[in-house]
Amino acid sequence: MHALLLAPCTRGNLKLLPLCACECLLEVQAEDFIQEVALFMLVRDAMSTVILTLGPAHTLRQAACLMSGRRVGAAVVLDPEHSGIGILTERDVLNSIGAGHDPDRESVGAHTTNNVVFCTPRATLVEAAEAMANGGFRHLIVLEDGGPVGIVSVRDIVRCWVPAQRGAAVPA
Repeated sequence: MHALLLAPCTRGNLKLLPLCACECLLEVQAEDFIQEVALFMLVRDAMSTVILTLGPAHTLRQAACLMSGRRVGAAVVLDPEHSGIGILTERDVLNSIGAGHDPDRESVGAHTTNNVVFCTPRATLVEAAEAMANGGFRHLIVLEDGGPVGIVSVRDIVRCWVPAQRGAAVPA
């Protein structure tokens, strides 16, 4: 009696192969399987659930210190006087300083992006990556029941899509 191995086809269908298939075929099939599984991974599998939140009155220096200390590239901006959720990214801070603004005088509110693109934890990583590529940004706020539950970044997606056995880890 022959044992059977469940292996993926390139179109996502599964087929049965004899267990005695050559080792090379198994390695190729395993890589195909990893790539196919990556296409169906969800934002909830990659997102950070620890969210740095700032108010609009924080200075850019305060924001930069908090972001640097937590090793994050974006913070959710919550303004209790206005509805909606904004985002401040490291790029926003750099653009302000590059324009000659004083980070001790510039407020987070003056540099917050308010027309934010959101996703849900149930979105696929492909959908999140497409939104980022189409919008030209690197962070998405993840919303559920009207509130932020996480942030997903391009780096988070890359970490999920690159198999660990391929080499060095993606730096933080």
